[in-house]
Amino acid sequence: MIVRVQSSEGTKRVQVDANASCTTFLAKVSEAFDLEASTKWSLCRSRHGCDPLYNSDASLSSFGLRHGDMTYLSLSKTSTDTASDSSRNWSAAAMPSSSAAAANSMQHSAGNAGSHSHSHSLPPRAVEEDEIDKLLHEASGEIRQERDAQFCRHGDQGRCIHCIPLQPYDPGHLAKHEIKHMSFHSYLRKLHSGVDKGKFVFLENLSCKLKPGCTEHAPWPNGICTKCQPNAVTLKRQEYRHVDNIMFEDRSIIERFLGHWRSSGTQRLGILFGRFEEHKDVPLGIKAVVSAIYEPPQINTANGVSLQPDGNEETVHELGKHLGLQAVGWVFSDLESLDRSQGTVRYFRHLDTYFLSAEECIMSAEYQTKYPSPSKYSSSGYFGSKFSTVVVSGGMDNQICMEGYQVTDQCMALVRDECFVPTVDAPELGYVKESTSEQYVPDVFYKVKEKYGEVTKMARPLPVEYLLVQIPVAAPLNPHPLFCTDDTSVIFPFENREAIGEKQGFAAFCKQVRGKSGAELLKALSNFHVLLFMACFDMLPIRDTLSTLCDAIVKRDVTLLQEWCLSEGWATVQQQMDSFGDSPMDSEPASGIVADGSVHSNGGSNIAADSASAAAAATASSAAVSSIWQCSHCTFLNHSGSAACEMCSLPPQ
Repeated sequence: MIVRVQSSEGTKRVQVDANASCTTFLAKVSEAFDLEASTKWSLCRSRHGCDPLYNSDASLSSFGLRHGDMTYLSLSKTSTDTASDSSRNWSAAAMPSSSAAAANSMQHSAGNAGSHSHSHSLPPRAVEEDEIDKLLHEASGEIRQERDAQFCRHGDQGRCIHCIPLQPYDPGHLAKHEIKHMSFHSYLRKLHSGVDKGKFVFLENLSCKLKPGCTEHAPWPNGICTKCQPNAVTLKRQEYRHVDNIMFEDRSIIERFLGHWRSSGTQRLGILFGRFEEHKDVPLGIKAVVSAIYEPPQINTANGVSLQPDGNEETVHELGKHLGLQAVGWVFSDLESLDRSQGTVRYFRHLDTYFLSAEECIMSAEYQTKYPSPSKYSSSGYFGSKFSTVVVSGGMDNQICMEGYQVTDQCMALVRDECFVPTVDAPELGYVKESTSEQYVPDVFYKVKEKYGEVTKMARPLPVEYLLVQIPVAAPLNPHPLFCTDDTSVIFPFENREAIGEKQGFAAFCKQVRGKSGAELLKALSNFHVLLFMACFDMLPIRDTLSTLCDAIVKRDVTLLQEWCLSEGWATVQQQMDSFGDSPMDSEPASGIVADGSVHSNGGSNIAADSASAAAAATASSAAVSSIWQCSHCTFLNHSGSAACEMCSLPPQ
């Protein structure tokens, strides 16, 4: 039978056997509301606290409970007074120990984003939100208006209906300033503006999957009911956006990224690392500030990019955490040269074609699902994402321009639940799959305006502009970047650019930092790619102390850098650089595998020996073997002409 339980958080239905004991029923209630042992609560049959239910082996029928009855859950005053405002976790003193342990062990992970929208893996307000979200939660968000000289009949300190502050979601203000999408926190303020002040506001992630565990029929495809069947989806314009602006700290960040296309003519992809700040131009807005671009391993062609497995992904995110940075988006180029003499590019992403292709929308949705945004108003602990997409392509004036986008939360759900695929020959169209015996796909609709009015159509195919939210992209006129962007400090090559001749190694690292100290060394090390090389290169014994170096770079503290330079690890690195030498062989190993793991060869002509010179070839071979030296660091066998190890780029000892 089903017993309804009403609380201050809403009403839930608890399914229990009619012959079950009261102890079993209380355990199910505690699991349904995620109760903990530290908070006292009571469950009564009366709204006024009469007829309480307690632990007992007696059946529910002995307490007078029948199918469909309503019970009332309430917290004790002592628990309410001491409960933290940042959490709504409850627990029952009468809950059995096994159930309490089960409730305490419930944890949320980002990997279960595809679960049904009614599942409660984390209670509301038990989520550690981003710092920018905490800041905007405390902000007033009101839009002040100046005193109207024509209509206001009060002094400068008074307020009337003509000059009262506006709410951040005021439609008149948004239309006046041409703000198409309100900020996400303005949308939350709008939800909390009712009579109940948002007491029952919950943000539920859309689910396109069948609800698991339905016992009233055979599993799909042999049975389905309205309880487990997901609702049909009607696509609509998303009135809010999670990020309102994308700002590159300096134009040189994107210019160096475009250097790959200018050198090779192939497209490139990168992950944007930065931070989130308040955007003053939009009420309660959020701005993604980009400080660096990380380029993962990839295969580049003139028409696309193919990502490869990245073994350094965790190290990159760990380095970003030390620098106060996080992944805020991704960028890719889609450029085609129009006139090389004038430096123009082709303009082909516009209203008549597409802004993002269906494949790019799917990849954006996968990235946004990978980096969800924590929210205390969501039962799953996450809602939407702040991860943005930047496209570098040709503009209306045939110059290189940047456009920012996000896909809607509806698109994230369709891609996460594997319901949306691209079309074969039309990049501007996607396709919602049809139901099969392995997967049930709900009906997806969208509306268009025709001469006869508004018409609802099935999303087979689907124009992808229904799934996009546009975000402005810009760079400041007076930049204050986190990393140094002078020509003398950015000579260090990017990672994973061996295909165009840019190769990281110990020789490039020595060229960057050798012979420098104090402010000059701080300037040389203030480079994201240098720090990433130091974190990933195992032969440098400084990874454990890298957090101190990052603090010195973020604070621009020369004194802290000098203290870090006194460490044993940096002294070892200096000794290695001093013994590395200055010969041309140091900067370019002859052949073999270089420090970053890529195969490198200088080419050269092949030497063929005929049968008449077999003896001479044998003599030369024995002489070459005798001239080989073994590296004391990695035991690699090198030729005598190599001044540095071809494997680890370190000098011999």
